[in-house]
Amino acid sequence: MKLTFYGVRGSVPTPGQNTVKYGGNTTSILLENKGSDFLILDAGTGIRNLGKDIQKYANDIYILLSHNHWDHIQGFPYFIPAYMPEKNINIIPGLTEEDEPNAILKQMKGSFFPINSNELSATVTITPIKNNSWKYQSFQISRCRMNHPGGGSAYKIIADDKLLVYATDNELFPPYPVATTFEKWVQFCAKADYLIHDGQYLPEDYPFKRGWGHSQIQHALDLAMQAQVKNLVLVSHDPDRTDEQIDKLQSELQKGEYPFNILFAYEGLTLI
Repeated sequence: MKLTFYGVRGSVPTPGQNTVKYGGNTTSILLENKGSDFLILDAGTGIRNLGKDIQKYANDIYILLSHNHWDHIQGFPYFIPAYMPEKNINIIPGLTEEDEPNAILKQMKGSFFPINSNELSATVTITPIKNNSWKYQSFQISRCRMNHPGGGSAYKIIADDKLLVYATDNELFPPYPVATTFEKWVQFCAKADYLIHDGQYLPEDYPFKRGWGHSQIQHALDLAMQAQVKNLVLVSHDPDRTDEQIDKLQSELQKGEYPFNILFAYEGLTLI
């Protein structure tokens, strides 16, 4: 299983000279397996470049959405395969509190976008799934609810003897009622080869932003430690976090004696 990160920023796209290294596109990640199976995690602005890369060789495209906040769906109107008649795109919505499975397409209507979703050339299907465990091609998928305002899904994906957990926009210790307790997160993430987790806030940020639906980095480290993962990949970088600041955080964390690798995801990062 191969992972490629096309967008790693949280909340809002942040182009500019201070985000060149890690990137300013919002979340979108490509999973490839066996050379012919493709799965996409979220449709932030990173999905635009992702679509350019896969347009020639992927006809069946499967998109898992964590939730419907703008930074996770706003790239879909610019996803080139959606305008190609030979493509079949199946979108799995997240477990949101307000049941709006078609939200990703609703942004393509009226005054929001010049092209209506019913004008797309590809066959686009929205498929809400009732079960919390299912299979797509060579990917075994399960999910649990994120702790985030409005709800959403985290995903566990197993393929080619690799276990990945994707939990973006997840507040591990929120002030509001939890959808998934920390203890259950530990079970869900246990022994993961890659834990891709929200690391938007620093301790000094958190008192002002507690309840906004994101974790501070130390909480993600605690989860990785207790779940005994091999690699912690931090995503959903704060839109105000500069390349220089992330480099400094990376350097500081590498000095710690953690029994797992720690990476701050950046656009173009590929993991196998």
